Amino acid sequence: MTNSKKILILTGDAGECFEILFACHRFKEAGYQPVIAAPSVRRLNLVMHDFEPGWDTYVERRGYILGSDISFDDVDTNDYVALLLIGGRAPEYLRNDRRVINIVKRFFESNKYLFAICHGVQILVTAGLVDKRNIVCYEHVKFEVESCGGIYMEHEEAIQDGKIVTGKTWQSQPEFYQIVFKCLNEVEEVQHQHSKRTTATLTA
Repeated sequence: MTNSKKILILTGDAGECFEILFACHRFKEAGYQPVIAAPSVRRLNLVMHDFEPGWDTYVERRGYILGSDISFDDVDTNDYVALLLIGGRAPEYLRNDRRVINIVKRFFESNKYLFAICHGVQILVTAGLVDKRNIVCYEHVKFEVESCGGIYMEHEEAIQDGKIVTGKTWQSQPEFYQIVFKCLNEVEEVQHQHSKRTTATLTA
């Protein structure tokens, strides 16, 4: 597996299991290698966020157990074509981990794609990357986005603004991943054209 086909996924305990598993399966199906990074290498306790009649907010249930591949300390952003920030309750505390913010900023500074869904946008907010950008996220993260200069797009399920792609909730995954794979296909095309030019130069 070449580095150009690896996608880094940041999460931790209380990451939304449907978002993580859906992402891993979709990336593998398309020939990418998802790599899950967490505070440490161990089995993670994932959760399911759902809605119950009579509740004004979501409920949290225990989800699947899933092992992380590497720790945040072992992330080399040069190894990956893009970064995905998963929702759930995990971003609530991961955004306070300096390692996470440094990783996100390095991806952004390298002009690589940043994908974030649901509460994962809280990490983008903390990294200072939503200012003057069109953003969608879980509705109760709207205040954080707007307080930091972001433009909350209420009627969109997913949206792209430059190298940042955001999705509202796990219910928005169809729209979100249409944009995600459009971006990845563009990256592959650029890499392909670069490879052709390099080959032509070497054989000239």
